[in-house]
Amino acid sequence: MSGIRYVRGDATVPSVKGVKVIAHVCNDIGGWGKGFVLAISRRWPEPEAAYRAWHRGRAANDFGLGAVQLVQVERYVWVANMIGQRGTRTGSKGVPVRYEAIDSALEALAERAGDLGATVHMPRIGCGLAGGRWSRVEPLIEERLIRRGIQVTVYDHGD
Repeated sequence: MSGIRYVRGDATVPSVKGVKVIAHVCNDIGGWGKGFVLAISRRWPEPEAAYRAWHRGRAANDFGLGAVQLVQVERYVWVANMIGQRGTRTGSKGVPVRYEAIDSALEALAERAGDLGATVHMPRIGCGLAGGRWSRVEPLIEERLIRRGIQVTVYDHGD
């Protein structure tokens, strides 16, 4: 079993063959407009539109911490909107990241990626604006995805 593959580049442009899921963390208040979501929105309008509709209809659907929404954006490319942060600001309750929600979302993602026969591609989820620590997120990815045989590539942006 090999671990997470780390590369420099843009997670919205995975250069592998086959079905791909681009996973990222969203907040639980319907906000979309900062961080990695901007890169997603520059490439495809569907993930943002689906996320906003999912949030609007939350009284009648599963929108909430730990939930995952898969949105197909190309024939072999899906985007996984994973609800893994409470709000958007650091405050008296600490940073927005919720590790248990990311863990639940990754478990659901593993199921869906397995069904699709997909590889998973992501930035260092939960560690940007959500304020999380990679040392807490990485073991969740190892446990939920890698141990199930799902290939994961993590992208660090920049040179």
